[in-house]
Amino acid sequence: MAERFRWKLADDDGGQPMLFAEDELVDRHVGKGEFRGLEFLHVNTKRIINEVPGASRMPFRFTINAYRGCSHACVYCAVGETPILMADGRTKMLVDVRPGDRVYGTERRGAYRHYVETEVVDHWATVKHAYRVTLEDGTELVTSADHRFLTNRGWKHVTGDGRGPNCRPHLTLTNELLGTGKFAASPEHDADYQSGYLCGMVRGDGTLGRYTYVRPQRTSTVHRFRLALTDLEPLHRAKTFLETFDVATHEFSFSAAAGRRSAMTAVRTSRGKDVAAIREIVSWPTLQTDSWSKGFLAGIFDAEGSYSGGVLRIVNKDETILGAITDCMERLELPFVREPARPNGCSTIRATGGLKHHLRFFHTVDPATTRKRTIQGQAIKNKAQLRVRSIEDLGIELPMYDITTGTGDFIANGVVSHNCFARPTHEYLDLNIGSDFDSKLVVKVNAVERLRAELRSPKWGGDHIAMGTNTDPYQRAEGKYHLTQGIVRALSDAANPFSILTKSTLILRDLDLLAEAATRTHVRANFSIGTLDEATWKATEPGTPHPRQRVEAVARLNDAGVECGVLVAPVIPGMSDGPGQVEEVVRACVDAGAVSVSAMYLHLRPGVKGHFMDWLQDARPDLVAQYAARYRRSYVDKQFGAALGARVGTAIRDAGGLQAQRGSNRGAPTAARNEPPPSASLPLPPPPEQLSFT
Repeated sequence: MAERFRWKLADDDGGQPMLFAEDELVDRHVGKGEFRGLEFLHVNTKRIINEVPGASRMPFRFTINAYRGCSHACVYCAVGETPILMADGRTKMLVDVRPGDRVYGTERRGAYRHYVETEVVDHWATVKHAYRVTLEDGTELVTSADHRFLTNRGWKHVTGDGRGPNCRPHLTLTNELLGTGKFAASPEHDADYQSGYLCGMVRGDGTLGRYTYVRPQRTSTVHRFRLALTDLEPLHRAKTFLETFDVATHEFSFSAAAGRRSAMTAVRTSRGKDVAAIREIVSWPTLQTDSWSKGFLAGIFDAEGSYSGGVLRIVNKDETILGAITDCMERLELPFVREPARPNGCSTIRATGGLKHHLRFFHTVDPATTRKRTIQGQAIKNKAQLRVRSIEDLGIELPMYDITTGTGDFIANGVVSHNCFARPTHEYLDLNIGSDFDSKLVVKVNAVERLRAELRSPKWGGDHIAMGTNTDPYQRAEGKYHLTQGIVRALSDAANPFSILTKSTLILRDLDLLAEAATRTHVRANFSIGTLDEATWKATEPGTPHPRQRVEAVARLNDAGVECGVLVAPVIPGMSDGPGQVEEVVRACVDAGAVSVSAMYLHLRPGVKGHFMDWLQDARPDLVAQYAARYRRSYVDKQFGAALGARVGTAIRDAGGLQAQRGSNRGAPTAARNEPPPSASLPLPPPPEQLSFT
């Protein structure tokens, strides 16, 4: 049965409506060669011309997007054996994690990042060249070069590309990763572990006894075992472990919930044989093993332990039990202190060493009670030895995996690991907002056919159509599918006015086709060129054509009779808006014959802002305070935009004026039906997913 996507309501700062009907997935293609690691989802779209509501701030009414997602995006990967910290406090290998699982990620609150539960929204595999990062505590992380970790200097890739100021932020031997430190191995639940667990659980919270009643003419002996708990997980574990020793118990409701008191469930048996077997199981061992010690600590913690406010403790008044706890902690090298006894006679054994050792306790002994293992809300305050000791190129390609989470990160073998951050427009789809944007490119294979049919419809009024309003129509995948080329040809044949906003010089492939269309209708191209500065371009737009090449493309389009303007965007405060920087771009574009030049500051919509600020903290920490003040919302205040516009206007005049203002010797295109005014033919800047701050 063919799959269908539900195209969601888009929130594009203007209330864009549902753009698609239920499009049918016809097949999937795994990318090869330059597209290796990508998956192309071929869909038959029900509609290709999409209408923008009148309430939107968009200066156009209709758009076309032949693609969804971006084939330029990076994939961050690690090998499948990497242990991931799950929301239940346990670990699972990365290869086994699945969408819908709950894991720990992080979020910034004030001066610190804090651990928070988050959902896995996607999981995928690829093959990448492998590198091994070794840390001071012996942690080994095998990942791709693109993978990023959170360090004391912000997010950093495993490797850089060359040296100097143009190199992307990458790990060095001076960096320290943030996190808890490497995870301990989980115990095997063998016979020794099971008997140790039952010893701790039953001695801590169970009732085990034999009672003799003298009755007329006879004496009766009653055997009794009962274990009553509010948490079902340790209760069911105890019941299961008893069954492995051939002890059957009956489960029943012990007490109902009342007020603040939780309901309790219990297991019991009154068979003399079973009670005797339990007594033997929970007896102190003659030969204590590591496995028994792990089980005992798990059982006594489930029975009488707690973990809240970052404090892990076990409370008891029985000196024999307290001695067993301390013996097991010492045997397993788990740091602790014994606090003075309380007036009621109870003593507390408290695990020390902070979160690093608390997680080591949980992973080493594996208590059953999930609610007692949560680290939700705890701040990342490094006490682990996570300085980078070595970064090795393993010289081989390995199968690797990645997940996308709601927070954009996860905890991989005790360090904070980045995944693909959320590209907001992929929320429009039933695909997820992270990895699907990078690894699953929706290709509307019938786009050209649908467009020709819609252009022929008597309901179509020949309005101007804008392309590049969401995803670049000349992204790398266009070289494979040629859909934009077919769309341009169809619009030209129908003499329907259109405009294209792009960062890609691939548009020059269709130069002759665009020039022919410009003799039939109004055609407008617009290039996004935010800076000519090499360092800023490489840092903020990796993978896009060099801005000088884009300036040359502007000249070639105008020389061919295709009106081409420039949107100086994104202008990045403190990086590309300095004295002379904006003016340099404007002057180059005026010299290239641009028919219009306008500018717009960087837009940081929710879901991107946090990741950009992390990047900024590492790349330009001197700008963090400035951005916090300017970007209280997604856009900078209007006063900054107005000042930027004034600078552009002055720069245009100083450069001699625009080609359109000076007058052009090029042939004017024929008037088009319902052609928008010139001010409306320039689309707004592309959404942030085209600004690669990864």
